[in-house]
Amino acid sequence: MRMSALITTRNVDRPDDAYDLLLTAHEGLSKEESDALNARLILTLINHIGDLDVLREALEVARA
Repeated sequence: MRMSALITTRNVDRPDDAYDLLLTAHEGLSKEESDALNARLILTLINHIGDLDVLREALEVARA
C-alpha cells in the first residue's frame, strides 16, 4: 500500500495512550537496549510506510 503524502496533523485517536505504549516499551531497558528498540521500531515503520517520498518528507519534518 502506497501513501501519497505525509500526514502532519494529529492522526491518532488517543495520542496519550500511544505515547504511554512507547514509554512502557522502554521500561527496564539500558540506554543501548533502548537505542536498539528505537532503531528496530524506526525500521519497522519505514517498511510499513514503504514510500521513499513520504519517508524523505518525514525526515525533513523531524529535522526541522
